[in-house]
Amino acid sequence: MVGLITFLIIIPVAGAMVLYIGHPKNPRAVALIFNALSGFYALMLWQKFDAGTPGLQLIERHPWIPAIGAEYVVGIDGLSLILVLLTSLVFPFAFCAQKLERGACALMLVMHAALYGTFTAQNFVLWFLFYEMSLVPAFLLIKIYGGENRDYAAVKFFLYTFLGSVAMLLAFLGIYFAKGTFDFVTLADLGKSGLIAGNFKWFVFGGIFLGLAVKVPLFPFHTWLPDAYQTAPTGVSMVLTGTLSKMGVYGFIRLLVPLFPNEIKIAGPWILTLIVCSIVFAPLAAWVQRDLKRMVAYLSINHLGYCLLGLFAIAAASTSSLIDMHAALSGVFLQIFNHGITAAALFYFVGLLEQRRGLRGIDDFGGLMARTPLLCGWMSVAMFSSLGLPGLNGFVGEFLIFKGSFATAATFTAVAILGLLFTAVTFMRAMQSLFSGPLAESCTGFSDLLLSEKVVIVPVTLLMFAIGISPQFVFNIFNATVVQMARLFG
Repeated sequence: MVGLITFLIIIPVAGAMVLYIGHPKNPRAVALIFNALSGFYALMLWQKFDAGTPGLQLIERHPWIPAIGAEYVVGIDGLSLILVLLTSLVFPFAFCAQKLERGACALMLVMHAALYGTFTAQNFVLWFLFYEMSLVPAFLLIKIYGGENRDYAAVKFFLYTFLGSVAMLLAFLGIYFAKGTFDFVTLADLGKSGLIAGNFKWFVFGGIFLGLAVKVPLFPFHTWLPDAYQTAPTGVSMVLTGTLSKMGVYGFIRLLVPLFPNEIKIAGPWILTLIVCSIVFAPLAAWVQRDLKRMVAYLSINHLGYCLLGLFAIAAASTSSLIDMHAALSGVFLQIFNHGITAAALFYFVGLLEQRRGLRGIDDFGGLMARTPLLCGWMSVAMFSSLGLPGLNGFVGEFLIFKGSFATAATFTAVAILGLLFTAVTFMRAMQSLFSGPLAESCTGFSDLLLSEKVVIVPVTLLMFAIGISPQFVFNIFNATVVQMARLFG
């Protein structure tokens, strides 16, 4: 019997087939219809999900390839559900950002289905299949529909992700030969007492770490990201930063930390050093960028670094109170959701500026507040959300991450706070160049936000305010999962 999660995965695939076979005149409208259907099923998942019960729910398990221990097994907990809901929000947002050709819409829907599978699969073979299934459409979207230097950006994206995937696959083959299972829950139980003995464990640990570090990405494996985000169409950039980057963070939480708790305590200081480098160096790189998409891309690395800081600060700690663990993990889960919304909104606004001007350099604009006050006002809200301004969603997640991290990794956290300062300077410079001063001649014909654009951006921005003012409705989704994971770390 096909369950709710399987239907959720099938719907976008069906949409891609309709686009491929049917040749509709308005492919974006068809894609949005299937987005709405999958969003409806995601809401049904939320309605059936018991937020007070830890562990996996709505599990579907079917035999698949028994010879290698591969099963079709999907299920959700609080972390999976929050990512499913995020995916259901970001994709229609991205489709509304710009008109895409029929082939691009079909590839986006395939990626949509693959992300649902990645966030719900509970067996490595199935998870890896969905994981790779999401990367192929991303490569094609950059390669075929990207802008200048798209060949270079696509090949670089492919090489980084392919090598990372190979390393992770080899690592899990080593685990399978040692333990005879690919099941995440079983492997997590075995990880408590040491998954693999001897020095071989470090090769396995390193393979999984490398594969996930490339996907986040984590310094110094991040250099593919600015090129890919800059070159990709606006809607694709929104999906790459809003959802695809979360696969790496999700993998760290679901795979690396439960499977190698003892190894993480040993390697923790080195990992935290790389994380702090991501947090501090990325906004410095963003500071000197002249291309707005490239600037937002570097800031995305910075904000994903906060998620990893909260996770590894408590995972690598020898002792930590449950309160600090709950704070850090709650902040990480919330920040995953917040970053997906806010970063996608920033790319959306950059896309609006590019549509009006034909360029997106920071020096190509000036004095926009006099001409387009609504566009500047709403874009400022997204920037302030990314800054972590109190009253907006970014503040809550970052505050909880720093609260939990300070108690267990004070030195690393203190250095990481410099990232907040550099991010603020970067955004202030951008706002001054774009919004202030005399109106640039090239901007005199600009239109303010159109009705169709208001319909897209106003609900997303109101969600930022809702989470910032009263975030409990989001916390309720994953509180039980946080408590369960905190006990695991303890």
